[in-house]
Amino acid sequence: MDGIIDFKNFNDINLNDPFFDTLKEDYPGFGQWFKKKGNELAQVFYNESGNLEAFLYMKTEIGPINDVRPVLDNGLWLKVGTMKVNPHGTRLGERFIKKILDYAIVKDIKNIYVTVFRKHQKLVQTFKKYGFIESGIKSSSAGEELVFTKNLKDIVNNTLHDYPLVASRNKAKHLLSVKPKYHTNLFPDSILNNESFDIISDVSHTNSIHKVYLSSMPGLASVKAGDLLVIYRTKTENTVAWYTSVATSICVIEEVKSPRDFSSLESYMKYCKSYSVLTDSELLEYWYKKGRVYIIKMTYNIAFRKRLNRKRLVEEVGLDKNDYWGCITLSDQEFEKILTLGDVYESLIIN
Repeated sequence: MDGIIDFKNFNDINLNDPFFDTLKEDYPGFGQWFKKKGNELAQVFYNESGNLEAFLYMKTEIGPINDVRPVLDNGLWLKVGTMKVNPHGTRLGERFIKKILDYAIVKDIKNIYVTVFRKHQKLVQTFKKYGFIESGIKSSSAGEELVFTKNLKDIVNNTLHDYPLVASRNKAKHLLSVKPKYHTNLFPDSILNNESFDIISDVSHTNSIHKVYLSSMPGLASVKAGDLLVIYRTKTENTVAWYTSVATSICVIEEVKSPRDFSSLESYMKYCKSYSVLTDSELLEYWYKKGRVYIIKMTYNIAFRKRLNRKRLVEEVGLDKNDYWGCITLSDQEFEKILTLGDVYESLIIN
């Protein structure tokens, strides 16, 4: 299905697809290994033409992991067995990193490792960007690979290196409204049950861990880097907000800018385009708009397992229904209540 990362049995994936040629070159015996996997599952992404663009296989292992030096510790590990993404400018690699981390959270696995040939520098840099640390070497018949590890227990107070963990203590919290027409393409894992998966397309702002939100709402004057955002999808057209406006996600602000922070229109457009759902003409409107424009870059960390509609946010969390819900500051208690009612994985929030 176009646009969706899907699960498939190895038996149902064409090993002769040219996509696998580089993996066969890198790893002697890749074909035999692949065939042995049979009914095991991999995550795959096919483009509009039906060509394979990305492949991810993960498995759990019990440490110590003895085929790398130094040996990895005792305990449960998630091994990224095979990951390949064809570069085509839509940040699909970021979306697959998110899939790895999401899987570890769901399975309550605190340690992840992956081996990568040094020559794959772009992949190496992507793993490093999101907190994977070079931890050793694996030598095999295929040659020498770098070993990268990431743990999902410790916070280093770096938004990207900590991702997807959220440090909550001493952080300001806000509820931020997003219109339905923008919401799902920005936050694809927070799709509502009554929405069609067809609207999630293979474009950079959908795939990316990072999102850019532009607005002139006065309530945004107080937001800053490090603040936490509860994303609030406003009501579906021709319905009642009390029931269809819902809190769906948690994001962490990376930085807040305005158009005047950019030296040129070109640099502004380049900054916004990959991570924003706005069209070029809409971005130009903000560039030329009089008054304050807020450009918020954030990481997309958590999708709620249970959406909270406006009714519950008022009656159970205690938000004021008479407030303007464009951007409102939340107390620690309100934020904690939203996390609880949203059934967020506890391991994602570090207090």
